[in-house]
Amino acid sequence: MSKKVKTNVMRRLDQAKISYQDQAYFGDDVHNGVEIANKLGNDPQEQFKTLVTQAKSGDHYVFLVPVAASLDLKAAAKAVNEKSVTMIKEKELEPLTGYVHGGCSPIGMKHDFLTTIDDSAQNYEQIIFSAGKVGVSVKVATSDLDAAIKKLQFAPVAQYK
Repeated sequence: MSKKVKTNVMRRLDQAKISYQDQAYFGDDVHNGVEIANKLGNDPQEQFKTLVTQAKSGDHYVFLVPVAASLDLKAAAKAVNEKSVTMIKEKELEPLTGYVHGGCSPIGMKHDFLTTIDDSAQNYEQIIFSAGKVGVSVKVATSDLDAAIKKLQFAPVAQYK
Protein backbone atom coordinates (compact mmCIF):
# COMPACT_ATOMS: atom_id res chain seq x y z
CA MET A 1 0.00 0.00 0.00
CA SER A 2 1.43 3.39 -0.97
CA LYS A 3 1.56 6.37 1.35
CA LYS A 4 -0.65 9.30 0.33
CA VAL A 5 1.36 12.33 -0.79
CA LYS A 6 0.40 15.76 0.60
CA THR A 7 2.04 18.67 -1.23
CA ASN A 8 2.26 22.36 -0.41
CA VAL A 9 -0.23 23.00 -3.22
CA MET A 10 -2.74 20.73 -1.49
CA ARG A 11 -2.09 22.45 1.85
CA ARG A 12 -2.75 25.85 0.25
CA LEU A 13 -5.96 24.57 -1.33
CA ASP A 14 -7.02 23.17 2.06
CA GLN A 15 -6.27 26.52 3.75
CA ALA A 16 -8.35 28.33 1.14
CA LYS A 17 -11.14 25.75 1.64
CA ILE A 18 -11.01 24.85 -2.06
CA SER A 19 -11.95 21.26 -2.78
CA TYR A 20 -9.79 19.19 -5.11
CA GLN A 21 -9.11 15.64 -6.13
CA ASP A 22 -5.52 14.47 -6.08
CA GLN A 23 -4.03 12.00 -8.51
CA ALA A 24 -0.63 10.38 -8.48
CA TYR A 25 1.32 8.46 -11.04
CA PHE A 26 4.85 7.23 -10.47
CA GLY A 27 6.79 5.26 -13.03
CA ASP A 28 9.04 5.68 -15.99
CA ASP A 29 6.81 4.24 -18.71
CA VAL A 30 5.41 7.65 -19.71
CA HIS A 31 7.31 10.40 -21.48
CA ASN A 32 4.97 13.38 -21.74
CA GLY A 33 1.83 14.95 -20.37
CA VAL A 34 -0.49 13.29 -22.88
CA GLU A 35 0.78 9.84 -21.87
CA ILE A 36 0.36 10.71 -18.18
CA ALA A 37 -3.19 11.97 -18.79
CA ASN A 38 -4.05 8.78 -20.67
CA LYS A 39 -2.48 6.59 -17.96
CA LEU A 40 -4.61 8.36 -15.31
CA GLY A 41 -7.76 8.17 -17.45
CA ASN A 42 -7.92 11.94 -17.95
CA ASP A 43 -8.85 13.88 -21.07
CA PRO A 44 -5.56 15.46 -22.29
CA GLN A 45 -7.54 18.63 -23.11
CA GLU A 46 -8.51 18.89 -19.43
CA GLN A 47 -4.99 18.25 -18.09
CA PHE A 48 -2.75 21.33 -18.17
CA LYS A 49 0.99 21.92 -17.96
CA THR A 50 2.54 24.92 -16.24
CA LEU A 51 5.07 26.95 -18.24
CA VAL A 52 7.17 29.86 -17.03
CA THR A 53 8.38 32.63 -19.32
CA GLN A 54 10.37 35.81 -19.21
CA ALA A 55 9.46 38.89 -21.21
CA LYS A 56 11.85 41.27 -22.89
CA SER A 57 10.98 43.67 -20.01
CA GLY A 58 12.49 41.16 -17.56
CA ASP A 59 9.14 40.30 -15.96
CA HIS A 60 8.16 36.65 -15.55
CA TYR A 61 4.81 35.17 -16.49
CA VAL A 62 3.16 31.79 -15.93
CA PHE A 63 1.00 30.07 -18.54
CA LEU A 64 -1.11 26.93 -18.40
CA VAL A 65 -1.94 25.11 -21.62
CA PRO A 66 -3.39 21.64 -22.25
CA VAL A 67 -0.73 18.93 -22.23
CA ALA A 68 -1.52 18.16 -25.89
CA ALA A 69 -0.70 21.76 -26.89
CA SER A 70 2.28 24.06 -26.78
CA LEU A 71 2.46 27.70 -25.79
CA ASP A 72 1.93 30.15 -28.64
CA LEU A 73 4.63 32.67 -27.68
CA LYS A 74 3.14 35.50 -29.76
CA ALA A 75 -0.32 35.00 -28.28
CA ALA A 76 1.24 34.72 -24.81
CA ALA A 77 3.10 38.01 -25.21
CA LYS A 78 -0.07 39.70 -26.42
CA ALA A 79 -2.03 38.31 -23.44
CA VAL A 80 0.38 39.93 -20.97
CA ASN A 81 0.92 43.15 -22.97
CA GLU A 82 4.57 42.45 -23.74
CA LYS A 83 6.49 42.65 -27.02
CA SER A 84 7.76 39.09 -26.62
CA VAL A 85 8.16 36.27 -24.13
CA THR A 86 10.52 33.30 -24.12
CA MET A 87 10.58 30.13 -22.08
CA ILE A 88 12.98 30.30 -19.16
CA LYS A 89 15.83 27.80 -19.00
CA GLU A 90 15.18 24.67 -16.95
CA LYS A 91 18.01 25.53 -14.53
CA GLU A 92 16.27 28.85 -13.74
CA LEU A 93 12.95 27.23 -12.84
CA GLU A 94 13.59 26.01 -9.29
CA PRO A 95 15.38 29.15 -8.02
CA LEU A 96 12.61 31.32 -9.47
CA THR A 97 9.52 29.29 -8.57
CA GLY A 98 10.57 26.72 -5.98
CA TYR A 99 9.47 23.93 -8.31
CA VAL A 100 11.38 21.45 -10.47
CA HIS A 101 10.71 20.67 -14.13
CA GLY A 102 7.73 18.32 -14.36
CA GLY A 103 6.41 19.37 -10.97
CA CYS A 104 5.73 23.06 -11.50
CA SER A 105 2.36 24.31 -10.24
CA PRO A 106 0.72 27.73 -10.64
CA ILE A 107 -0.13 27.59 -6.93
CA GLY A 108 2.50 28.25 -4.28
CA MET A 109 5.33 29.71 -6.32
CA LYS A 110 7.91 31.87 -4.54
CA HIS A 111 6.36 34.95 -6.21
CA ASP A 112 2.84 35.75 -7.36
CA PHE A 113 3.37 35.96 -11.11
CA LEU A 114 0.57 36.89 -13.47
CA THR A 115 -0.84 33.52 -14.52
CA THR A 116 -2.65 33.08 -17.82
CA ILE A 117 -4.65 29.92 -18.39
CA ASP A 118 -5.60 29.02 -21.94
CA ASP A 119 -9.23 29.96 -22.39
CA SER A 120 -10.08 26.37 -23.38
CA ALA A 121 -10.08 25.65 -19.61
CA GLN A 122 -13.38 27.52 -19.42
CA ASN A 123 -14.96 24.67 -21.41
CA TYR A 124 -14.47 22.33 -18.43
CA GLU A 125 -15.95 22.31 -14.94
CA GLN A 126 -12.57 21.19 -13.61
CA ILE A 127 -9.01 21.15 -14.88
CA ILE A 128 -6.02 19.10 -13.77
CA PHE A 129 -2.52 20.46 -13.19
CA SER A 130 0.60 19.70 -11.19
CA ALA A 131 0.31 19.60 -7.42
CA GLY A 132 3.91 20.76 -7.10
CA LYS A 133 5.61 17.37 -7.20
CA VAL A 134 6.53 15.23 -10.19
CA GLY A 135 3.82 12.61 -10.67
CA VAL A 136 1.21 14.30 -8.48
CA SER A 137 -1.68 16.37 -9.84
CA VAL A 138 -4.79 18.08 -8.55
CA LYS A 139 -8.18 18.47 -10.20
CA VAL A 140 -9.73 21.80 -9.25
CA ALA A 141 -13.01 23.43 -10.27
CA THR A 142 -12.33 26.08 -12.90
CA SER A 143 -14.59 28.44 -10.95
CA ASP A 144 -12.29 28.13 -7.90
CA LEU A 145 -9.07 29.00 -9.73
CA ASP A 146 -9.36 32.74 -9.09
CA ALA A 147 -9.41 32.03 -5.34
CA ALA A 148 -6.38 29.74 -5.63
CA ILE A 149 -4.23 31.88 -7.95
CA LYS A 150 -3.85 35.55 -6.96
CA LYS A 151 -3.12 37.07 -10.40
CA LEU A 152 -5.20 35.07 -12.87
CA GLN A 153 -6.56 35.64 -16.35
CA PHE A 154 -7.79 33.52 -19.25
CA ALA A 155 -6.67 34.08 -22.85
CA PRO A 156 -6.17 32.02 -26.03
CA VAL A 157 -2.49 31.05 -25.65
CA ALA A 158 -2.41 27.36 -26.69
CA GLN A 159 -1.10 26.22 -30.04
CA TYR A 160 -1.90 22.81 -31.45
CA LYS A 161 0.48 21.05 -33.80
